[in-house]
Amino acid sequence: MPPITNTQQTRPVDVRTTRVELAYYSDYAVHLVNSEQPDRAEDALTSVEAVRALFGTASRTAARVTESDVARLRTVRSRLRGVFEAAAEDDETRAVDLLNDLLLEFPVSPQIAGHRYLDDSRRPDWHMHLAERAANATAAYASTAAIGLAFQLTDLGVDRLGICQANPCRNAYIDTSTNRSRRYCSERCATRANVAAYRARKRLENEGSALSTRTHDAAQETTPDSDR
Repeated sequence: MPPITNTQQTRPVDVRTTRVELAYYSDYAVHLVNSEQPDRAEDALTSVEAVRALFGTASRTAARVTESDVARLRTVRSRLRGVFEAAAEDDETRAVDLLNDLLLEFPVSPQIAGHRYLDDSRRPDWHMHLAERAANATAAYASTAAIGLAFQLTDLGVDRLGICQANPCRNAYIDTSTNRSRRYCSERCATRANVAAYRARKRLENEGSALSTRTHDAAQETTPDSDR
């Protein structure tokens, strides 16, 4: 997972970036949401070390993590899951409202930067960055996750946010496929769901065949020998 930089530094988030670069930031939201499997009663976010691992070992912000951030990030995680669940239920307005609430609570400040150059003349390539002034590690993570998810939502559409349909998995994902066909968080879940569907079909076929055989045998038994 990509690390978050020191909160006293300017963290570049170019608003003209490509989808691939935007996915970099929305991954923060996906990773946080998927640190819990509610239907399995599994939670990986249980300690300071687990939160620091979520930030990434190279992140200087991870050093600011305290015990309070464990509970705070769990709360943010629940709210981000709500965004994905609302989107998966086709409630676009609710998904946007929930995400807007996070953006308001964990804001980032725009800043014009020109550290890149347009050509050999060394003319600055003026563009927008986001300067982060987070009060704590949770706010640093939440602001990154929320703005990244907002970029993805407005670029791809609310319907591209989903919850894995392979029970009991409830992982969140962002559908970047060209035909908007994604239903699972991973190939593993897709394979498991396909195998389960195949076995269910075969079971129904076998049950139907067995019922047909029993019905035929019963009919044979009730038919007089002279009519056979």
